Amino acid sequence: MFKFISAIALLALLATARPLGAQEQNPITPQAIQAVEHLLGLQFSPAERDSMRENLQDYLQSYRQIREIPLPNSVPPALIFNPLPVGFRPPQEQKPIHWSPLGEVNVPENFEELAFYSVRELGELIRTRQITSLQLTRLYLDRLKKYGPQLECVITLTEELALEQARRADVEIAAGEYRGPLHGIPYGAKDLLAVKGYKTTWGAMPYKDQVIDQTATVIKKLEEAGAVLVAKLTLGALAWGDVWYGGKTRNPWNLEQGSSGSSAGSAAATAAGLVAFSIGTETWGSIVSPSTRCGTTGLRPTFGRVSRTGAMALSWSMDKIGPICRTVEDCAIVFNAIRGADGLDQSVIEASFNYQPQVDFSHLRIGYLKSAFERDSVNRAFNQAALEKLRELGANLVPVELPDIPVYALSFILNAEAAAAFDELTRSGGDSLLVRQVKNAWPNVFRAARFIPAVEYLQANRVRYQLIQAMAHLMDSVDVYVTPSFGPNLLLTNLTGHPCVVLPNGFTEKGTPVSISFIGRLFDEATLLAVARIYQEATGFHQKHPPLFYPNGK
Repeated sequence: MFKFISAIALLALLATARPLGAQEQNPITPQAIQAVEHLLGLQFSPAERDSMRENLQDYLQSYRQIREIPLPNSVPPALIFNPLPVGFRPPQEQKPIHWSPLGEVNVPENFEELAFYSVRELGELIRTRQITSLQLTRLYLDRLKKYGPQLECVITLTEELALEQARRADVEIAAGEYRGPLHGIPYGAKDLLAVKGYKTTWGAMPYKDQVIDQTATVIKKLEEAGAVLVAKLTLGALAWGDVWYGGKTRNPWNLEQGSSGSSAGSAAATAAGLVAFSIGTETWGSIVSPSTRCGTTGLRPTFGRVSRTGAMALSWSMDKIGPICRTVEDCAIVFNAIRGADGLDQSVIEASFNYQPQVDFSHLRIGYLKSAFERDSVNRAFNQAALEKLRELGANLVPVELPDIPVYALSFILNAEAAAAFDELTRSGGDSLLVRQVKNAWPNVFRAARFIPAVEYLQANRVRYQLIQAMAHLMDSVDVYVTPSFGPNLLLTNLTGHPCVVLPNGFTEKGTPVSISFIGRLFDEATLLAVARIYQEATGFHQKHPPLFYPNGK
């Protein structure tokens, strides 16, 4: 039965690639069925092929009817991914959150140095009214105008909105209506998040003039926290890479190099001091990779933590929204503001976030992905230094290994969902307008994904279920584990929905950053962030900034 459905699904896709008129004039033949069997690794008898023909024609008629129904990118499938292992219950009791102690913060002699202060520091300066939100907003707007073209990291300045929000913040703070550490803080958002009244281009030529009459939930939540949106930042076209319709976003540490992607502008602008923090998204490395390249700190939250309403869909079962900042605790502050349900994104699961900045490493089970450290020869010195630093901090490191499941074999789950999200673009031929047309770019991936049988997609998700249970067993043995940022772990934890913090872990001889990643338990960003914060404070790599963009080149 399985092989029968797989074959007809593939053949139907092959047939639907033709114009509709051609389908009617050229009914599916047994010879056509036989021609595609090798793509499935299957073989049918002549009688089986003949029996399929009527079913396939019926399917094609169904496809034609479905295609008459408008399905914009914002419409999700009725199937909702559930990352929870059997028996798992997310924590519900919310306790008061305490941020780490903050010493005296003063305005620097060179006002422009504020561009590289942390959110915590900027928030304190605004709260104590040593600076105003309007002053800070104008500083960042000036830097965006000055350096944005050089980095190719800005799609739209939201200047009018930013100045309005900054003035409102100053009035509220002066009246004693302080909303918290994000009140008055300027930030940028990846331009796949809709903002009413502004273009939302998805970084792609076919959508460069698109205006969505909606504001994404994440943007609304940040506005409620008092944050100030100063820019919509670049992303690789349709969330792939760092090349968008207007250019290639640059790495602030090396302008000859791209910033990586797809949260290209979010990482570059944060690293270069053009925003205090930014919002990115990750499906398979889109926060981790540009954060590594640009030396920023990024949080990929647990799947189901942050609403994706108003965000471009690429993969409904893998997309996640998270902050890109200069410090781990800044990520915690932003995450606390954007987490939680909105009643619209049905994948969101309510859970508490009980962050406390101080944890005792000796009381935690901190693992390290042993084979990944052994395999990553390029960054071996940096990786070993990270393990030694963790031991110095009191960690009794426990070697762990990922489940023995061929994770890359599951990667077509993303391709199938992305092809569905942009089905109309493929069928209309609009994909030819995308800048990149190489074999591994989206246009070709979308086309090839039409040949993934529905049965194989479901089978892959059944293996994914087994992967989730296996990861639950692994995480029973540790509270957090540390790993090189790239390798099988990156795809695996994006498939299982586990949270990740990526942070700078040193600099190469050429002066460019490298990173390390910490992986936490599902819905336990609190412990994950606390561990990563202590490591970051002990190493201090986050305090170094790109000389080309720092005042006086420091």
